[in-house]
Order: sequence, then C-alpha cells, then structure tokens
Amino acid sequence: MARSNGAKTKPQPEVSVAETDLEQSGKVAASSEPESESGAQPGTEALAIEDCLNALKALLSAVEKLQKARQEVGDIQPLLVRMLDGEVMAGEELEQLKTGVNGLTRLVRAYSDHQAALTNAQPARQLLDDVLKVKNSQDK
Repeated sequence: MARSNGAKTKPQPEVSVAETDLEQSGKVAASSEPESESGAQPGTEALAIEDCLNALKALLSAVEKLQKARQEVGDIQPLLVRMLDGEVMAGEELEQLKTGVNGLTRLVRAYSDHQAALTNAQPARQLLDDVLKVKNSQDK
C-alpha cells in the first residue's frame, strides 16, 4: 500500500484542450477588433453616428417649428409700421397686432432654437462627407 506524505491535494477541474483553445481564440478576437480611422472602437463610432442622426432630427424639428411660427405671425408688418407711425389701432386690427406680436415672440424663440440645433448638427456634415466619399470611391 502506498503512503501519502500527509499533504492534502485539491482536485483540479478538468479543462479540455478545446476549451483552452476557445478562450485563447476569444482573447485574440477581442484584441484584434478593427479600429476606425479615428482610432475609436466600432461601438464608439456607432454612438457618434447615432448622435449625429439625433442632431439632424432635432434640426429638422427646429426648422418645422420655425416655419410654423413664421406662418402664425403672418403679414403683420403693415400693421406694425402703422402702429409705429403713431396710428391708433382698434378692433380686429388690434387683435391681429396682438396675435402677431405674440407670434413674433415665439418666432424669436424658434429662431434661437434653430440656431442651436444647427450648431449641434454640424458634425453630421463631416459624417455625410465621409459616407459620400466611401460611396463615390466604391462606385468608381
């Protein structure tokens, strides 16, 4: 009968060669992911594209609000000129003037929002140029 030296050994879990190869190939695949030209990971690039698209959507919304505000204001310039010339307004003209001035307030706010959205959407211009360059080079 064989004697042990008294040290207890812990049983080691069996790891197959296939599992070891799979783990190593997974590490290699993870470390060899392609990077974009800017050095960012594909996930980061996708987020940048998503941000650009959201900025474009916000710009489109701001343009729609600006146009709606312009339509609501209507053509109040003649009424404003008459009022500024000192003419006293009454009745329907006064109501049109009130509505027009309130619309001008909304128009100024919409214009400010449009300018901010336009500034935020500028990175989309570079993205669009990059996409078009790739498409044009593939067409040739």
